[in-house]
This record gives sequence, C-alpha cells and structure tokens, in this order.
Amino acid sequence: MSSHIPVYAIVRVRGRVNTPHEVEYTLRLLRLYKKYHCVVYPANLPGLQGMLNKVKDWVTWGEIDMETLTSLLRARGRIPGGKPLTDEYVDVKLGDKGVKGGIQGLAEAILTGRIILHKVDNLIKPVFRLHPPRGGFKGTIKKPYSQGGDTGYRGAAINELIKRML
Repeated sequence: MSSHIPVYAIVRVRGRVNTPHEVEYTLRLLRLYKKYHCVVYPANLPGLQGMLNKVKDWVTWGEIDMETLTSLLRARGRIPGGKPLTDEYVDVKLGDKGVKGGIQGLAEAILTGRIILHKVDNLIKPVFRLHPPRGGFKGTIKKPYSQGGDTGYRGAAINELIKRML
C-alpha cells in the first residue's frame, strides 16, 4: 500500500442567494453549482488553497478517509447518463489506468494520487449530489467551524458530516 496524499472533500453548504459574483464564479470553477454538492480534490492541487480561502464562508472541507470515500463512491458515484457507479464499470473503464478491485480500488487510487476525479470526468461524474445532513448541522452555516459553526476547514470531521449526508 503506497502513501496517501491528503485529499479534500469539499461540500457546498450555502445556496446562491446574496452570493457575491466572484465567490459564485470560484464555486463554479470548483464545480459546486448547488447546495449539498460535494467534490473531491487532492490537497496539493495548485491554486486550490486560494480558491478555498475565497469560498470559505460558503463551503466546508476536510481530509476524506478511505472508508468514507468508498461509501461516497458507492452511494453517490454516477457515470455519464446518470447511472450509478458499479464495480464492473470501474474495472472495465479504468482498468487500463491501473485501477483494480472495483470501487474500493478506485478509492485507493484517488487517495494515493494516481487518479484525479476531475481528470477522468468523461468516465465518472466528479460531483456528488448529497442529501441535507441527517440531524441537521451542529451549528450555524453563517459561522466558521472553528467558532462553532459549519463553514470552513473541519479536518477529519468532514467524514462524519458526509456519512450523515449519504
């Protein structure tokens, strides 16, 4: 098993009303068009930190772990045409890219940096559409996570939030 690079799961938690134009533009660049959309990017992507800094009051993000990424791909992964992502599809379409073991193998490839989801978006949709969190948000979506709210960087706590949104 090779070393994992930090991979951020970014979830939009606020809607479009009263969103400044430049923030909305940055959210579009991140592919976060609607509330409760989630994307997965490697943390070392050039420019990502600056983009997250700009949209920190509209999104929450943190490092996703193997178990959560696998269940996210299984429950919410889609292929073009809107059909669910399956182990067989991953083996057939991504086998030539060195992905073995279905969805579990795809999650491993994403976490080790061999596959970047938005680079294969003609095979897998890079955006995951989630439900609102079961039990609601713990704080307010108008304050940063560090101050008891729900926006901004939350580290490994993103895994618990995503599990409640699947």
